[in-house]
Parts: sequence; structure tokens; C-alpha cells
Amino acid sequence: MPAPIRVLLIQARRLPEIERQEQRCFLECGRLHPTQLRCVNVTRDMLRIELLDHIDAVLIGGSGEFSAVEQYPWTEALQHLLRAAADRKLPMFGSCWGHQMLAVTFGGQVVRDPAHAEFGVGEVHLTRAGHQDPVFGHLPSRFYVSMGHRDRVVTLPPGGIELARNTQPFQAFRLKDRPVYGTQFHSELNASRLRKRLQAYHNLYLDVLGAEGLRCAMQTETTPTVDNLIYHFLQTYATPC
Repeated sequence: MPAPIRVLLIQARRLPEIERQEQRCFLECGRLHPTQLRCVNVTRDMLRIELLDHIDAVLIGGSGEFSAVEQYPWTEALQHLLRAAADRKLPMFGSCWGHQMLAVTFGGQVVRDPAHAEFGVGEVHLTRAGHQDPVFGHLPSRFYVSMGHRDRVVTLPPGGIELARNTQPFQAFRLKDRPVYGTQFHSELNASRLRKRLQAYHNLYLDVLGAEGLRCAMQTETTPTVDNLIYHFLQTYATPC
């Protein structure tokens, strides 16, 4: 019987309740036991390369307070860790801010674009490459997802393959010949947890959306189509032989 997979979750959270919520979300969507998840928070933990030892996959969460456009004291160390994970051929999956950090780390471009911010539930559709992808290929052509971002990827890294889009490109991508994936949307969030996330960061989002826009974003619905996306990713790339 193969050993259980071991996953490193990289977080960028200052709010303890959202940090814990995010951990629960990834545990559930990855169908993981708590003993299978090692968590590191860039705001307080040393980002040592040794964190990758005995790890089968890396997940990168979102961030309500930080931006892939900005530089922080820990940005260089985080990018060094992500490149080291790629050198070890570890599967990586980034959600929202994690998606943007992967794009920037491997040579893409992210911009702050509040005019095209997406909050609440939105529709995306697969590209031709998405239909053929081993992780995304099980999804329907069009599906609804949970969103919460004001930054976005405008240029993919070299070798980047677009898997999903809507009126904005690069809602999901992967790197060619590497098990490195990113989604601008939050496949790990259900409706109630997205509402809690929006409430927790409402002061930040109010500047972007206004009171009425934030109220509409809070009236979100569930997005079950992508509930198993991270589980499929782990099963495809991280299951020990």
C-alpha cells in the first residue's frame, strides 16, 4: 500500500481565523488528513529549503493583504523556495495570490488592475489546452468559480499554457513539461467560506468595490464543479508510486 502523500501549504495570512480557515479548505478539497499537511506562513516563518524535504507536492494559498506586484522582506526567499521546488520537480498548485506568485517567479507579469477586479462568483471557460489537460480536462467547457482579486496575470511565464479564461486571460495556467499549475480563482472555497473571507477583508475590498459592489459579492453561490480540482491535481501528480 503506497504511503500517504505529504503536502506543504504556503500561506500569506496575518488573520489567525483566516489562516486556519484556509488550512481547513485545502485539507478538505485535497481530501487530506491533518498529518499530511505541513504549513508555513511567509509572514512569520523562515522559508528554509529544508521545508521541501519529504514533501510530495506544494500548495500556495491566497492573500487578502499582500500583492505579487509588491516586494516584501520575504519575497526573495519565497521565490527561491518555489524555484527549488521546481528544480526538485515537485508538483505545485497556486490559488489566486499563489497563482500570481508562480507566474512572477517563473518569468511572467502581474499588474494591479482594480478596474477589472473580480469578487464573488464568476464564469470561466476552458481553452483547447484546458480540454486536453489531465487535471482540467474532466471539467465542463464552462463553469462557475469563486473569485476575489484585484491583481491579475497579464503575461505568462515562458512555457506557460493557458488553461482557462473569461473576459480576462489566464484564469488558469500550467507550465509546459512541469507539474506547476495556477488558478486565479479559488477552487478551495465554498460559498460560506468565501463570504467569511470577504467579511474578514472588507475594509480592503470596500475601496475597490464600494459598498454596493461588496454587498453583491457577498451574495455568492456555491461552485461545486471545481470542488475536486486540487484533489485531481494531487492524484495526478503527487501520488507516490
